[in-house]
Amino acid sequence: MLTKLTGGTIYDPAKGIAGQQHDIYIQDGRIVNPPTADQLIDKEYNLQGKVVMSGAIDMHTHIGGGKGNIARMLMPEDHRADPVARTHICRSGCGHAMPSTFVTGYRYAEMGYTSCFEPAILPINARQAHMEMADIPIVDKGGYVMLGSDDYLLRMLTAKKDQQAINDYVAWTIQAAKAIGVKVVNPGGINAFKFNQRKLDLDEQNNHYGVTPREILHVLATAVKAIGVSHPLHVHGCNLGVPGNMHTTLDTIQGIAGLPMHLTHIQFHSYGTEGDFKFSSGAAQIAEAINKNKNITIDVGQVLFGQTVTASGDNMRQHANHKHANPNKWVTMDIECDAGCGVVPFKYKDQNFVNALQWAIGLETFLLVDDPWRIFLTTDHPNGAPFTSYPHLIRLLMDRSFRNDMLATLHPEAQKMTTLASIEREYSLNEIAIMTRAGAAKLIGLKDRGGLSAGNWADITVYTEHSNRELMFTKPDYVFKDGTLVVLDGKVVGTPWGTTHTIKPNYDASVEKELNNYFDRYLTMKLGNFKISDDELTEDGRGRITVQPLAGDLT
Repeated sequence: MLTKLTGGTIYDPAKGIAGQQHDIYIQDGRIVNPPTADQLIDKEYNLQGKVVMSGAIDMHTHIGGGKGNIARMLMPEDHRADPVARTHICRSGCGHAMPSTFVTGYRYAEMGYTSCFEPAILPINARQAHMEMADIPIVDKGGYVMLGSDDYLLRMLTAKKDQQAINDYVAWTIQAAKAIGVKVVNPGGINAFKFNQRKLDLDEQNNHYGVTPREILHVLATAVKAIGVSHPLHVHGCNLGVPGNMHTTLDTIQGIAGLPMHLTHIQFHSYGTEGDFKFSSGAAQIAEAINKNKNITIDVGQVLFGQTVTASGDNMRQHANHKHANPNKWVTMDIECDAGCGVVPFKYKDQNFVNALQWAIGLETFLLVDDPWRIFLTTDHPNGAPFTSYPHLIRLLMDRSFRNDMLATLHPEAQKMTTLASIEREYSLNEIAIMTRAGAAKLIGLKDRGGLSAGNWADITVYTEHSNRELMFTKPDYVFKDGTLVVLDGKVVGTPWGTTHTIKPNYDASVEKELNNYFDRYLTMKLGNFKISDDELTEDGRGRITVQPLAGDLT
């Protein structure tokens, strides 16, 4: 079947197209070159006056893993407040802050998103994370495997194992967990918490292993680059949420010595200690450092107001913040020798000084970082806000007047502590397309997504131009997933299964000899059960696996 999308206004930064009218042709799930004169068009959509982009990509969203299920169980009142009825197309579900799996897929697609990436797959829990993500319809999935507080790596560092041995272990873990990147959360800090350390700064040693976060970051960033992972080491740094942590962040940027590094939810790591409340914005200094250091990319982790739940592997920081739980219930737990987990419900309030300034810090960062190819639109779902708030965030970035009207309603002391009102920048449609499409695909290493070139899979979103950008991005006219129409006028009309994206970096197979001994001695799972097979991810016909090329293989 040959489908034609006629006359849309295209925003395709991957091809350098911004606001030009072009026709798009789809056949066998992919975008194809214009047909010859004798080829018949089977289906045509008139997109005159419509805005056309590739399907959006959320490069950091917590949609799979144990922490999400704990959050769901912890907040039944959240589900009761937001039920979703079954239809002849969609299954029932529920949940605002942490939607159920089917609802997650529907709501992403209804906003024009076609790919989502879980940023913290715990290796020992990777099977559960993938099974949960396999339950999410329509969108493509993938994940970053979590290292940096695992006992095996820390033992390697204590024993002064060489970099090649660490490279092999990282590559093996990526393959075993079916991941596409590597994440480190509070490097060494999750582990240090188990030895009764309640904080761990960048150059502070873990009491048990004698290893610092800086050492962990350097060896992992080196390994990620050496084995050919396209996505830089994905870093949730030290001291999340701590006033004054901007200095740790700046030191982390300098300390990585030019290696590629992605700093995630940077808003939570951009705090100073100025003012009467000893809490201030470090966004200007952080943005300046990002602008100068081209090896660094970031996503923001924007805070937006309302009820949500914070869910993280960073049990050290979650334990420190449990006193702010709203409602007053929380979970902090250990996970074998791998990591930990903390779940703390939270309600961000516009009349709370700290929350209001957090909101402003995120927006300052968005607006002060120059290069939209190195900054990405996230709320660290659900930690800063649910992903369903993205259209509202886009309006804040594109409409200065609306942004300043919102600012004027916030805690008055927070208004005094931000320069947000004086920042004139407004994001363009092309910059939004970079942040949420082309730039995200490039960062993750998706060769055939994030653009509208012939040969790409036909993930396409069509919007009606509207001055109210929140309305525009809330309800697309059409969303195509792999060439299939899945959303019409903002409602799901088709529920195909998406692809799981992985990579397969090479490693020395002898790495399994020591790992097998370690598993037998210390873990409750055998090595053979730890490794996930391809057919586990595609059982019941739920999608396919796409092995993306390594960085050196990209063309």
